[in-house]
Amino acid sequence: MKQVKIRCPYCGAHAVLRPSTAVYQDKARPGRYVYVCARYPLCDSYVGAHKGTLLPMGTLANGDLRNKRIQAHRAFNRLWESGAMKKWQAYQWMQAKFGLCSKQAHIAMFSTYMCDKLISECDKVAANMKLTA
Repeated sequence: MKQVKIRCPYCGAHAVLRPSTAVYQDKARPGRYVYVCARYPLCDSYVGAHKGTLLPMGTLANGDLRNKRIQAHRAFNRLWESGAMKKWQAYQWMQAKFGLCSKQAHIAMFSTYMCDKLISECDKVAANMKLTA
């Protein structure tokens, strides 16, 4: 398992791999890791690491972007959790809608702009399919 070299997009410092307790304290999951800006908590950017590979799950994000990604996940997940689509179909829809390849179709890599676009498009689909929130 090799650590990845990442720079913080907010302050330019290197990110360091830490146990998830560094960010989540009591709510951390055992054996999980996060890439945290070396200036944390002054610079509040981090991203989770995949269990087993320690590869980052996406890009470092500050609190505002993390919140936006949570909102985007809720809107997107509604499409397949409602039964309107299967999960793989929802990902194919997202890829086609935004012209993404499968490696790009991860909300953990999205900017605020992309999250807003995804939320808007998911809301349109949900309204057309009369899905409840």
